[in-house]
Formats: sequence, structure tokens, C-alpha cells
Amino acid sequence: MPETIALPDTVYQDLVSISEELSDMARKPISLSMAVYLLTAVYRAHLHDPCAMDMFRQKMANADIMSPEEFEKAWDLTIPNKEKKNEKK
Repeated sequence: MPETIALPDTVYQDLVSISEELSDMARKPISLSMAVYLLTAVYRAHLHDPCAMDMFRQKMANADIMSPEEFEKAWDLTIPNKEKKNEKK
């Protein structure tokens, strides 16, 4: 059964852009859910290589990753700033 998730607008727009790029590459329509599936497949294929997985694991362990709550607050603050920049153009 399909599940619904909430995405910040910027993440959603990026996913739409990726879906369009994949559609151009495939010369067939690629839906948002297909794009997520393909991105997941690429992620899994890349991390299937033990060296890539180890390097990614090290980067994740050393990264200053926000908590989910901090992430949501950060997106809430950055989206209006990007809209303001676009209005000035």
C-alpha cells in the first residue's frame, strides 16, 4: 500500500528535476516514485562496493548531521530566503 511522506519544497523540487532528467535519459516518462526507486537502486549499487561503503560510512560518522527536528527547522528558514532571492531577479 502506498505511503505518503512530507518533503520540504526544495527537496520536492529537486526530486521533480531529477525525475525530468531521468525521463530525458530514458526517453520515457519517469514518475516521482520511479525516480525515488531509481535513486535508491543507485545508492544500493554504489554501496555494494565495500570500499565505497566504508568511505561513505566514514564520511557519515564524521559529518555534522542535523537531527530530524533541526533539519525541518532549517528548511523552514531557508525556503523563504530562496524565494526572496528569486524575487530580486
